[in-house]
Amino acid sequence: AEKEIREYLSVKYPGQDNAYEVYNESEISEQIGKVTGILSILLGGIAGISLLVGGIGIMNIMLVSVTERTREIGIRKAIGARPSVIMLQFLIEAIVLSLMGCLVGIGLSWFAMQVINVIGNVSFGLSLTVVAVAVFFSMAVGIIFGLYPAKKASSMKPIDALRFS
Repeated sequence: AEKEIREYLSVKYPGQDNAYEVYNESEISEQIGKVTGILSILLGGIAGISLLVGGIGIMNIMLVSVTERTREIGIRKAIGARPSVIMLQFLIEAIVLSLMGCLVGIGLSWFAMQVINVIGNVSFGLSLTVVAVAVFFSMAVGIIFGLYPAKKASSMKPIDALRFS
């Protein structure tokens, strides 16, 4: 069809090939696909940076928590708590902290979509798969960035922790 249209226009307007253009819908679709791919990479990079910044924030909060609770850790170790139990406690706290951030993010996303749906008269929704992936990544960030503070807490010597003021 594209070839026939070009032939028809070249007969109708001889010598004026620059006066018209014929576009193929597959070419437009291909260009849109390229733009969408670039936007996906860009948004993925932004999400990665956000996860890194959030993870560093979680690590800082957990390090402060370990410092503030040094005496508690010392008492627990003095009465027989194993390092693995203390490490697990701080890892669970880091995971809960990151999941709270995840829930806030999902809630704000849902609210923003509802506003866009009303304003733009469209129908966006949250996919269960996307929510599950977000929760998984949130837990992974909590574990990865909570490991160092948890390890630091679990490796304290009871006598040094009890001496801490």
